[in-house]
Amino acid sequence: MAEITLQAQKRDTYKELTLNQLREKGIIPGVYYGHGVDNISLAVTEINLRPIIYTTESRIINLKFEDNSSFNCILKDVQFHPVSDKPLHFDLIAINEGEQITIEVSVHIIGNAPGIKDGGVLQHSLHKLQIECLPSNIPTHIDVDVSELNVNDSIKVSDLKLDNITVLNDENASIVAIIPPTVEKEPTAEEGADAPTEPEVISKSKKDEDSEEDGKK
Repeated sequence: MAEITLQAQKRDTYKELTLNQLREKGIIPGVYYGHGVDNISLAVTEINLRPIIYTTESRIINLKFEDNSSFNCILKDVQFHPVSDKPLHFDLIAINEGEQITIEVSVHIIGNAPGIKDGGVLQHSLHKLQIECLPSNIPTHIDVDVSELNVNDSIKVSDLKLDNITVLNDENASIVAIIPPTVEKEPTAEEGADAPTEPEVISKSKKDEDSEEDGKK
């Protein structure tokens, strides 16, 4: 699995600033935690954080502080502003080589499905899978090959064959399928034709009838 280094500072460095003041300066607060480790409140510049949060690849993060201490971890969660979509806070969870870990990994669709050439539509239902494995076995992503899928074929979680990895999603869940094209129903003759219209009947008003009577007199 790929690794990436994340340079951080402990939050105490900015103890005179509130969290909102940190964000205004382009510094995002976060926390490092995990089984058997002390929680560490930290802060990272948004520029340094971008390669961690704006990617579909799963990576082991080598978290480094200014005192040269370092920890291996993975990104667990990111909170974004509902309007600006800027990161507000992030969680890093510690990993230990001999300890199983649960993580979400992106699904990459590869291959050309024959069913698409026959007019079918590719329906990608699961873009991420939740897996459990040792840190050394975490994949950057999971490839799902659709090269043999025809119309009405699908690949379910139970169809995956992954070494040293347990997929925690429902085994009957569809990851990708080739569904038949939507066929628009042709209107029938009765639906397409204009409904017959009744001849317009112009009724005389009382005023008109009175005028005719006066003319006959």
